[in-house]
Amino acid sequence: MTKPKVRPDARWAKGTIFLKQAVSGLSAAFATQRLQLAAKAAVAAGVAFLIAPLMPGVAAQYPYYAPLGALVAMYHNVAGSIQQGLQALAGLAMGIGLAFVLVNVTDPSPLAVALIMGIGVLLGGLPGIGKGSDWIPTAALLVLLIGGSNPDDFSFGYLVQMGAGVAVGIGVNFLIFPPLHFNAAAASLDDLRIALGKQLTDMGKALLEEWPPKHEDWSRRSDELSAAARSVRHLVKEADASRRANPRRKLHPRDVDLDYRNLRELERVTFHIQDITDVLSDVIYESDVPYGVPLQDNAPLADALKSAGDLLRSFSEDDSATQEEKLEAARSAVEACLAATAGRQPDQGMVPASESVLLSLHRILRAVRSAS
Repeated sequence: MTKPKVRPDARWAKGTIFLKQAVSGLSAAFATQRLQLAAKAAVAAGVAFLIAPLMPGVAAQYPYYAPLGALVAMYHNVAGSIQQGLQALAGLAMGIGLAFVLVNVTDPSPLAVALIMGIGVLLGGLPGIGKGSDWIPTAALLVLLIGGSNPDDFSFGYLVQMGAGVAVGIGVNFLIFPPLHFNAAAASLDDLRIALGKQLTDMGKALLEEWPPKHEDWSRRSDELSAAARSVRHLVKEADASRRANPRRKLHPRDVDLDYRNLRELERVTFHIQDITDVLSDVIYESDVPYGVPLQDNAPLADALKSAGDLLRSFSEDDSATQEEKLEAARSAVEACLAATAGRQPDQGMVPASESVLLSLHRILRAVRSAS
């Protein structure tokens, strides 16, 4: 059977997708933060190798472990460098101790290697060891196989040079433009507000279109909103970690606690918007749900959704006076919709979903008020 031919336009589409992915990957790899980290890692490794021959005694015979220690300690914030470097040294010390125990018991053999690896991995599960867990079996294996007949000298040199390299790595990260990730956190909070506001506005527009609406991308954004909220939480935590042990934090003060409060409120808003999305998606696109939106509720609900969306976007675009005006407009739109739906008798066998949407909007406004 002959292999079907791939149409030129299909090949071109695949090639275009691959090219976009490659460009995106390169952009991420060579982002400013990554370039800074690479430059500091290069400086730290060079300095560590420069001072390695100055280490005392037999440690000077193992200079290549110093740049390795510098790389181990290199992290994208100062507190992470300190933690990662100390954990690595703790793992090395435990691995060396494990190797000494086995060296005194048996000679290197397949059984000894298997035993040292197993015990090393078990010890790596100890609480608090963190990144040092991988270094326990590594250090033990190197001492067992490379230390040979003189494991004392090798262990001393290995640990001293790695310690020197870790110290250099931490020092370079502390002294040379220690990074603060405040801008990324602030931008991500603004982006999430805008995305949530757009979702509300798009749902409001959908209510005014002929059903089912032609534009249905809003109905598939629930998972995207969850992923965006998780990404923002990660960036805020990175901003918090970047200020610890960072001398530049006094020159660039930021209320990270406020960022956390805003994040928590936006996570609540995200939850309620997802609920509205699910309700309206079911009402519009599913035929077997026991609830619906009465036709006369479409216009007031659309106004309430759009007003809430404008309010969320205002926190990234407008001043406090404008934000207060839009908050009052959103509150009025929600109250007007509540008044329009109050006391209405539901159709037989149908639960009005308008009340669920309005309840979520009310909670969104309450969350926004507490965050503002």
